[in-house]
Amino acid sequence: MKPLRVVLFDSKPYDIEFFTKMNESYQFEIKYFKSHLSMDNVELAKGYDAVCVFVNDNITSDVADVIAAHNIKLIALRSAGYNNVDLKAVYKRIHVVRVPSYSPHGVAEHAIALMLSLNRKTHKAYFRTRDNNFNIAGLLGFDMFGKTAGIIGTGQIGLIAIRILRGFGMRVLAFDMFPKTDAAKELGFEYVDIDTLYRESDIISLHCPLTPETKNIINAESIAKMKDGVMIINTGRGKLIHTIDLIEGLKTHKIGAAGLDVYEEETQYFFEDHSSSIMNDDVLARLLTFSNVLITSHQAFFTQEALTNIAQTTFENIKLYFEKNELPNEICYQCSNEKCLRQETGKCF
Repeated sequence: MKPLRVVLFDSKPYDIEFFTKMNESYQFEIKYFKSHLSMDNVELAKGYDAVCVFVNDNITSDVADVIAAHNIKLIALRSAGYNNVDLKAVYKRIHVVRVPSYSPHGVAEHAIALMLSLNRKTHKAYFRTRDNNFNIAGLLGFDMFGKTAGIIGTGQIGLIAIRILRGFGMRVLAFDMFPKTDAAKELGFEYVDIDTLYRESDIISLHCPLTPETKNIINAESIAKMKDGVMIINTGRGKLIHTIDLIEGLKTHKIGAAGLDVYEEETQYFFEDHSSSIMNDDVLARLLTFSNVLITSHQAFFTQEALTNIAQTTFENIKLYFEKNELPNEICYQCSNEKCLRQETGKCF
């Protein structure tokens, strides 16, 4: 049997390492391209059975047209999020599968690491001691014990974060459109309305998907409802926060600290080395001037376990479709709609 041909765009050295190792079990024919998928290079996908992409590969309607014209039936996302795909453009032409869960512990743990670093100023202390400066003035933090954390989104990642924070002895409030009441009883947290969460939380951590309802959920209006000095953590999607409003909150000291693993306009910068160039994103440059802002480059997922799970689930998604016509991890623009057929047929169309 002829091996399936898979093309991976936006392939970093760690992608190549983990996917190549995983392919020992699948024996696909793989081609790696370093560049992001775009109209400039989508023709490179011609002749392949599946296109594999990451979060900064934009599947626009034009890109989808070319993929469909080459009779490619499957786009395999190496991510849980899918806001980089024009799902309406691919619907009933190209199946889209994703990796729904690959690193819930890693992402939750990274969110907590941001909280602890910002609170106890460990990132600042590191640079001081490297310069033989052992002065602790300006490094004052607070006990997490007894404080209130607000968790927006109680999927797998949110619940793991809650479990860790409850272990610190924190009171935890949560907001989710679909509350998990059994989990709330088990873990000892409380579901509240969003305004109560804003008003009472010392730390707010975002773990919800990016949807029309959650886009810019942190904005000038919501920030005004928060405690003075609130800490905001985002390991979800950049557009959950209106960055200009966040900057204004930092300037007025309404926001005491912000830990960001994602950024609204991260596509140009994150995952790439720009250390030898001048930053032309004025908003990101402004964020980086704040000593109470800690930015990491979308690395919350980046663990050995996660990369192994991503490679395995991605290849399994491809194998199941081409060998058994099964799509357990399919996503389409109707998936939140009762018209979607996946619950009945196992496929969206």
